Amino acid sequence: MNILFLHNNFPAQYRELAKALARDPNNRVVYGTKHTEDVQLPGVIKVNYAPSRDPHASTHHYVRSYESAVLHGQAVFRLADQLKKSDFVPDVVCSHAGWGNGIFIKDAFPDTALLSYFEWFGHAKGTDADFDPAFPLDMDDHLRIRAGNATLLVDLYSCDRGISPTHWQKSQLPPEFQSKIDVLHDGIDTDYFFPDPNQKMCFPEIGLDLSDVDEIVTYVSRGMDAYRGFPQFIEAIALLLERRPNCHVVIVAGDRIAYGPAAPKGNSFKEVMLERFPLDMNRVHFLGTLPYGIYKLILRASSVHVYLTRPFVLSWSFMESLSSGCLVVASDTPPVREMAQDGVNALLVDFFDTKGICDRLEYALTHQDELKPLRENARKTIVDNYALSDLLPKHVSLIQTLMRR
Repeated sequence: MNILFLHNNFPAQYRELAKALARDPNNRVVYGTKHTEDVQLPGVIKVNYAPSRDPHASTHHYVRSYESAVLHGQAVFRLADQLKKSDFVPDVVCSHAGWGNGIFIKDAFPDTALLSYFEWFGHAKGTDADFDPAFPLDMDDHLRIRAGNATLLVDLYSCDRGISPTHWQKSQLPPEFQSKIDVLHDGIDTDYFFPDPNQKMCFPEIGLDLSDVDEIVTYVSRGMDAYRGFPQFIEAIALLLERRPNCHVVIVAGDRIAYGPAAPKGNSFKEVMLERFPLDMNRVHFLGTLPYGIYKLILRASSVHVYLTRPFVLSWSFMESLSSGCLVVASDTPPVREMAQDGVNALLVDFFDTKGICDRLEYALTHQDELKPLRENARKTIVDNYALSDLLPKHVSLIQTLMRR
């Protein structure tokens, strides 16, 4: 079987699936990507595409993302022509939807099955965009969000099947297309993310030694942005540090905005929040982004882990924290509620209630032994429902079924 993966990044969501398929000597696996760094997967042939230009500055900003998608699709179409000349025609193409990678695949390979990966369909009302009253939308935003779904609509029309990682994310897709979509998460490596109650927060390679600290609150995100509740988190820990003089906070995140609106006055949210809430920097540790090998150990050493999100795409880090047996305080928002129940496998709290977040953190720090069942249930939730070892064969089976059809 010939399989072509398409994703702007590498290896991204397709890491384990591409590796699994490449282990079968009967398969040829090619991965098309914009990623040019020297990163490889065993048995996977990595090939590059690049748009011929950027969208024109004069293009209306509602459709600039669609122009970008067309340019990406055009680049992939040219890559497909090169692959055909090298005698590679895929039986199945797995494409991440939304960037345009797959919009011309049916023109390049008319007889090839297309399996598209759908993460998020935008809505101006009722989900992420209008969730936070501190960032109100104007009519321009409403029109831009609607127009911004154009590429996804082409992908929904073109694909033979689609997958979405959670029921919440699938529910945001237009109802008339949902019958084409299977809910199938990428899977969490539960053999990699597992609990260890003896793990200490001691990592000399990054200059962090909290091995003698009993109360450690952790926070993980790609960036420090409003979508993942960074402003609410800083306000909550400012109060917590006043209440708990022996508590430390470890933050694993880049000082950037991964999702959502810019911070006021063009500053970063870190600058804005630390100006509003000066913290004891001897007890607050900003670590930036970390290698997975250290990140997983930080989760194991956590006393309480915080995860906040708007009604948006659910983060891998949330599920990895559950798999690691963390005691999690999380926002009571729809993507979280799909996997977490308050008082069962996590403690849920209103996203905007910073005093409530602090209260929950203090309760969790005070009742560590009493709340051990939540840690056990958190781990069980992932092992029973989202383990990579169980979901990976389902992905492979779906691809094989598409090929046979």
